[in-house]
Amino acid sequence: MTEVKRLDVGPRMSQAAIHGNTVYTAGQVALGAPGAPVAEQTKDILDRLDALLEQAGSSKDKLLTATIWLADMSTFNEMNAVWDAWVTPGATPCRACVESKLAAPDFTVEIQVIAAL
Repeated sequence: MTEVKRLDVGPRMSQAAIHGNTVYTAGQVALGAPGAPVAEQTKDILDRLDALLEQAGSSKDKLLTATIWLADMSTFNEMNAVWDAWVTPGATPCRACVESKLAAPDFTVEIQVIAAL
């Protein structure tokens, strides 16, 4: 049986779990930029994902899928400008982006990714 390794384990959730050769992250919000514009929140989240993926032994070059939740779909282009500058050309993941009410009003973007090791 393959062991599960968890990163940044908390009482409610882990920030990442590694099973086999796959890294699963929790949905990340902009803890360093709550209430900021969507572009700043997206940048903060992507920086957090870079750090989590590195801690797991992976990187954005190995992304498989991404799910993005926006509190307001009218900010889609603003988020995409930051996302497009961040992803590795030729290694973009499968992706879904939906509008959803998020857990706290200060957060307008949430991103979860799955990556290979």
